[in-house]
Amino acid sequence: MNKPLFAAVAAASLLLANAAPAAGPLRAAVFAGGCFWSAEHAMEHAKGVKSVVVGYSGGASSRPTYQNHQGHLEAIQVTYDPSQTSYSRLVATFFHNIDPTDPNGQICDQGPSYRTAVFVEDAAERATAEAVKAQVAKELGKPVATKILPAATFHMGEAYHQDYARKNPAAYNAYKIGCGRDAALKAVWKR
Repeated sequence: MNKPLFAAVAAASLLLANAAPAAGPLRAAVFAGGCFWSAEHAMEHAKGVKSVVVGYSGGASSRPTYQNHQGHLEAIQVTYDPSQTSYSRLVATFFHNIDPTDPNGQICDQGPSYRTAVFVEDAAERATAEAVKAQVAKELGKPVATKILPAATFHMGEAYHQDYARKNPAAYNAYKIGCGRDAALKAVWKR
């Protein structure tokens, strides 16, 4: 065998042997956390999260829009790497970024489409979500109103709603401050 070729193959083999293992398949989780702008903004920086998109879930309409999504909850779809975070940690992060005791919405966003929920794909996700919910209720010393619901079709929201906080920081911060979101969550979680 040609010595330079052999050296190149050997070097490539060493590089591959020392490379990090390939990441497994990404997973998705769907949460309804009140205003989808706030839910997206809260979850997009969580460890292991690769992307967050906003939309609608839980209703019967096959084409919900922002102007007409009756029966649907404003929701986010979180794509995450299970080698970097667990589903349990993701659900706990979601709960700690909402007021899970409010049955009617979130802070200044009240009404049916702003109610909170964790949409679960299977029995394992349901058991995990229920365990996290029980831990949250214990931590807060109050009943948790957030529903654990079977997965439903997630309908992506309009382009102008995606990455709203990043694309429109002044408008988003005005909304967040006007709503009193940070102070409300601080009061709930005693932070």
